[in-house]
Amino acid sequence: MKNIARATLAATACATALPTLADVPGWSWDFYASLRMHAEYVEPDNRNVIDRYSGLRDAYSRFGGTLAYRFEDGPRLFAQLEVPFDSANFRLRDPYDQGGFGRDEAEPLRIARVGIEGGLGTLSLGQQWMPYYNAVAAPVDWFSSYYSGFATYTTPRVRNTVAWYSPRMAGFQLAASWSAAHGNKKSTARIEDERVQATASWADGPWVLALGMDDRGHPGGFRDRLYGATATWTQGAWYAAFKYERTDTDAPGAFYGDDQQAFNLLGAYTAGRNTWKLMLARVEGYGEHTVHAGVDHRYNEQLTLFAEFYREGATSGITARRQGLNRFDAATSGGRAFALGFRYDF
Repeated sequence: MKNIARATLAATACATALPTLADVPGWSWDFYASLRMHAEYVEPDNRNVIDRYSGLRDAYSRFGGTLAYRFEDGPRLFAQLEVPFDSANFRLRDPYDQGGFGRDEAEPLRIARVGIEGGLGTLSLGQQWMPYYNAVAAPVDWFSSYYSGFATYTTPRVRNTVAWYSPRMAGFQLAASWSAAHGNKKSTARIEDERVQATASWADGPWVLALGMDDRGHPGGFRDRLYGATATWTQGAWYAAFKYERTDTDAPGAFYGDDQQAFNLLGAYTAGRNTWKLMLARVEGYGEHTVHAGVDHRYNEQLTLFAEFYREGATSGITARRQGLNRFDAATSGGRAFALGFRYDF
């Protein structure tokens, strides 16, 4: 409770002071927040581990801000801070990353980075979205509930990261990142070694193709890599995406194992204020056969209502009521969830 009060006071102070700074030529700022929650009914397959239940769950609520300065006809400097808010448990943390799982505490921030944008691209330092996730995993991560984003082997954000994105030229864009060992250990991957990622993408008309490599470190001298490719197609109200991933590791005890594969096929259609979505996936060793379907209804510019069905053949996202990674138990053996919720953007 004290942490929430301090964060609220700090955000209020920034929101009060920054308009004065924004009046200075070259300066800009943006404060934002998003409250996301759903009611759910969950039926785990192995009820000897977790019984069926209903309740509320946060769907990645957050608040944050970006302060930037643009030089006249020159580069743009920026700083961004974003804090997670587990609205169902009323805690400043991610609803999935609640600590545990080999780590002392939950990650207290979603994003904390500084950077520069210019003619050579964008260079940023700190905790941030990773190039591999942006290029390979994000195109099939379209859902609104807590169960979004599990059908991949990668980690979305890592602290102590330096990332670079090139300008897009003739449709091509390159990106790369390096994460310090301490930052990688604090991520949900909990690997105490340096992490390196590299991606390449090409866009032309309705098509975007991307390739990526996620070298998750070499603890004890062993290899632990992930390779992925994604193709997306957008035409009017239609959107389709296909993702393929493969693990390449000889590390003993690696969570996913060697030569594991993931296949994702996502389709979406927008009609008026409604967007219908369906994803079929197979992620070996983590979720196995997965079905995720849902609809978003955009009530107005700020409010979106959604309903979703999620089914996994092995445990990846389903946990105990309002719990996350700290209560991950593969013996749950998957299950199904029905969610009905909202997203309100401030």
